[in-house]
Amino acid sequence: MPPRSDDPRRDPTGSRRGSVRGGATRGGGPRTPEPRSPEQRGGEPPAAGPRAGEARGQGRAGEPRTGQPRAGDVGGISDARAYTPRGRTIRESSEDRGGQRRTPRAGRSGDPFRPALQVLDGGRAAAGRAAANRAGRREAAPTGRTGVIRTVPPRAAPDDDEFAEPPAPRRRPGRRTDTPGRGAPRRTEAPRRTDRPAGRRPVRKPRRPPKLAEPRRRLRLGTMLVLAVFAVIGIRLVVLQAVDTPAYAGGGVDNRLTRIDLPAPRGSIQDRTGAPLARSVEARYVFADPTMVKDRTETAKLLSPLLGVPVSELAEKMKRQGGLQFRYLARGVDIARAKQIEALDLAGIGTHRDERREVPGGDLAANLVGFTSQDMDGLEGLEARYDDVLRGQDGRRVYEAGLGDLNAPIPGGYSQTTDPKPGSSLVLTIDRDLQFQVQQILSRQMAQTRGAIGAAVVLDAKTGDVLAQASNPTYNAASPEQSRPTDREDAATSFVVDPGSVHKAITYGAALQEGIITPDSAWPVANTVTRGGVTFRDTHPADGKKLSVAGMLAYSSNVGTIEIGDRLGPDRLIDYQKRFGLGQPTGEGMPGEASGRLLPADQWSGSSYGSVPIGHSVDATPLQMAAAYATIANDGTYVQPHLIKEVVGADGKRTPSAAPVTRSVLSPGNAAALRTLLEAVTTVDGATGLAAAVPGYRIAGKTGTGLRYVDGKQQPGEVGSFIGMAPAEAPRYVVAVFVWNPEGGGGAVVAPAFREMMGFTLRHYRVPPSRGKSPNFEVFPR
Repeated sequence: MPPRSDDPRRDPTGSRRGSVRGGATRGGGPRTPEPRSPEQRGGEPPAAGPRAGEARGQGRAGEPRTGQPRAGDVGGISDARAYTPRGRTIRESSEDRGGQRRTPRAGRSGDPFRPALQVLDGGRAAAGRAAANRAGRREAAPTGRTGVIRTVPPRAAPDDDEFAEPPAPRRRPGRRTDTPGRGAPRRTEAPRRTDRPAGRRPVRKPRRPPKLAEPRRRLRLGTMLVLAVFAVIGIRLVVLQAVDTPAYAGGGVDNRLTRIDLPAPRGSIQDRTGAPLARSVEARYVFADPTMVKDRTETAKLLSPLLGVPVSELAEKMKRQGGLQFRYLARGVDIARAKQIEALDLAGIGTHRDERREVPGGDLAANLVGFTSQDMDGLEGLEARYDDVLRGQDGRRVYEAGLGDLNAPIPGGYSQTTDPKPGSSLVLTIDRDLQFQVQQILSRQMAQTRGAIGAAVVLDAKTGDVLAQASNPTYNAASPEQSRPTDREDAATSFVVDPGSVHKAITYGAALQEGIITPDSAWPVANTVTRGGVTFRDTHPADGKKLSVAGMLAYSSNVGTIEIGDRLGPDRLIDYQKRFGLGQPTGEGMPGEASGRLLPADQWSGSSYGSVPIGHSVDATPLQMAAAYATIANDGTYVQPHLIKEVVGADGKRTPSAAPVTRSVLSPGNAAALRTLLEAVTTVDGATGLAAAVPGYRIAGKTGTGLRYVDGKQQPGEVGSFIGMAPAEAPRYVVAVFVWNPEGGGGAVVAPAFREMMGFTLRHYRVPPSRGKSPNFEVFPR
């Protein structure tokens, strides 16, 4: 592109074209307005009238305008259009100067910012200055030149909408001409209309400034918001100060409160004389904070001899496991030993108040007493059965204290102490000395057998007090974890067996009470009898001889007893079994007591008529059978056996246990007659219970050989038993001994064990020997 020249552009006649501003050309002559429609001008058509004519007839400088250009005007339409407000330009062609194109701005003043200033000034002041400048230029321009002058018609006033978009510029059509010697045709302007008078160029109305927000409205809104915020804050403060004050005040106190539990000691278990069988003593527990222990191996070596725990076990307990900060190292440590541990001042090791259950007798009545956990919860035996009575109610001390070095009660601060309520103590009917001897005798007699289970019960026949109740095997209640679960069972209440021949006393007592037999009754007894296809035989055959009732008991005749059962019938026999206490728990006080089982009459088979009267097809516990014999010893009145004598509260108040259940089973006369008949068992030559006789005392009792069933399955071996009372003329005590030996021969153990137990019981309670002797029984009367 050739460089643009700064000289004014010339038309074909050689005159230079000037710019037109404000309706005047640069040469000062008037311009002829170009005919434009109102729509093209973007406004209303000019108003008719004189003023309109005046406006069209005058230029900006007050000079008269005509439709023809004045002589001497210099300039052209190109310059005029170059300075329109919209900045439109018109291409012009010129054959002179080799067809070079020149912009109208080249002949203008050197101020490039004037159009922008005019826009910013609204077109008023700048328009005046521009008119003056143009007038000066017109005077200085050479005259005699004519040119095409284009008059810009006045613009209509803009609409009220200050932001309306102006119409797009219209490009004027032209004709194409070919210039000789030129390479390309160029477009020439169409002839301009000169029939319209030149009008004054309208002044652009300044744009309305943007409407600003109302400041007073914003101030009012802001004030309302601030007042609302302060109102909410004020209401909340009132609520906190007036309504929620107690809650927040209490919360502040809670942060300063220290709570200390005051453990309540567990009640003790005592024998009938007040001697403790189990009691709680104050102790200490040793604990470790693994996060604070520096050298756990060295710490374990220092603690091991004092706690009696291996070093490896202590080191393992002190091993860090996550964020765990407490581990028991030992419970129930003696106070003196705990003080030695505190003196070591080991990091992460501490002691605290604890309680230890102490069992002075070790295994003494352990199967009855049971044991507790380290947290003083009853787990077995009477400890579990009466846990709610033995357990105390812990107290608590709550007081305000400071923090850190000031962790001490604040004088005058909040302080409240709830005293602990120690648990009540149980006083049993057990005699500690008698219990010890019975356990020793049973253990010694059973040492001859292997895998055997034994039980022994000593009852006060008049009161139903259980004076001794032993089981074998037994365990040390102070260290229950070293025993087997079967060793901790109470055999007297959980050992269910077929009682065997000891049950015959119930059959004979029912027959005496029903008048079926008398003490002098006798009849021939065969060696065997068959019921339901089962043959029952006697161990001491009578060979069909007449056998007395005393002889039947002395030789434990199965055949004679079955015949008595036939005379009684199932219903009456079952009724007396229930009266003697079979088929239901005694309610002695031991947890988990077995009820035994009686065979209902409608379930009797043919063989049941032979087995039930002699003590088979019947399930009973040693305690139930001992209570049945105590009924015979107590003149026919059943007294419920019981272990709890009274409950002693923490304040020393004694509450006797509920009175035992009693009922009449036999008349005193029949009961006395039955006791006399039972003396034959220990006095008649060849009788089954001679080994149970106690020198100096008349003994009434009965031997038995039964079976043991577990889950309905018969177990190997046999159950030997002996139950007796002494002195027979006025019985005071009843002793029952049961031994199950899987290898057989239990009967050889029970009679000697009974003799020792009953002999010690009589001497222990200083029962005088019997004055008279047992009667002479005629076994085979004529």
